[in-house]
Amino acid sequence: MVTSTAHRDSVTEKPKAGTFVGWVMYFSRLRGPVPPLPAPVRIERVEDKGTLVILTPERFTVSNPEHVALAARVHELLARAGLLGKLRPWPAAAP
Repeated sequence: MVTSTAHRDSVTEKPKAGTFVGWVMYFSRLRGPVPPLPAPVRIERVEDKGTLVILTPERFTVSNPEHVALAARVHELLARAGLLGKLRPWPAAAP
């Protein structure tokens, strides 16, 4: 995940990776499918490994109220889909 410290600090008091939205995010396929997200969000599959989510084509800034509102909406949708949560180790794959 890529975001600014200013954005991170504005959305959470105790930041934990995987629990908040940033400008660019990657979700392993093991976390589950990424739901449809509003424009201008771009969703890109990374082979069969996961999904890259890019909130805005331009640099995300916390001083832009449209960016902040979009991040809040995407956070709601990703949380509802069960994709946001404290990161944890995945079970080892069988040999």
